[in-house]
Amino acid sequence: MARTPTTSSTPPAVPAEDDILIREIDEAVRQDDALEFLRKHGGKLLGGIVVLIGGLGGYMLWDNHRESQLEQQSETLIAALDLAAQRDFVTASERVAPLLDNGSDGARSAARMLQAAAALEQGQVDKAAGLYQQVADDPAAPAALRDLARIRDVAARYDTMKPADVIARLGALANPDSPWFGSAGELVAMAHLEAGNNAAAGKIFAQIAKDEEQPETLRSRARQMAGLLGVDAIVDVEKLMEAEGVAAGGNGATGAN
Repeated sequence: MARTPTTSSTPPAVPAEDDILIREIDEAVRQDDALEFLRKHGGKLLGGIVVLIGGLGGYMLWDNHRESQLEQQSETLIAALDLAAQRDFVTASERVAPLLDNGSDGARSAARMLQAAAALEQGQVDKAAGLYQQVADDPAAPAALRDLARIRDVAARYDTMKPADVIARLGALANPDSPWFGSAGELVAMAHLEAGNNAAAGKIFAQIAKDEEQPETLRSRARQMAGLLGVDAIVDVEKLMEAEGVAAGGNGATGAN
């Protein structure tokens, strides 16, 4: 009886020579496809690469130039501040003058602040106030400098301003959450006092006196003003007495009979 032939699902092995030939043909086809792609799109691809490299190079040159300018502006400001520290405000003002036209937003604002300080030293209050107002009203100026300029402006013109104008100008800065609370708060409290609003003035003076982040000289003034207005501004009596050199439980004199 004849045996029934069986079938196998395993494909016949490909000879090694045929396998190598297939890989070579496949590689040749890939190379042809790549060459065809480069022939059709090589110009666009090369142009895109050139534009990308050119843009990157341009940005690097611009960034380097910008950094160099900022360094020069910083050096100019530092030199001017050194002159101001030596009380040579005239030369300091002249040194920063070019920054008013060519400086960055921050450098321009700092230059105006320095020129305003120089004007005050020379008794030119109106000029100083005008420069401070320019910084305070400049939306491009750093926020911290705008707030400081507003305070300096009011301080320079305080004697000629109405109390209501002082309060309107600095009211937002005269609160304990403001980094300018001490300086702005004292001016606003004085304006309230001149307007006859002793309660509002006493409250602000007491807040300043109790704020340990404020300079002690300012806290001492505020404590005295609050006391005159009948507002308790002392948090820790013993600590205050110790700070002022008074012994707790005594009259401050040691060795007295």
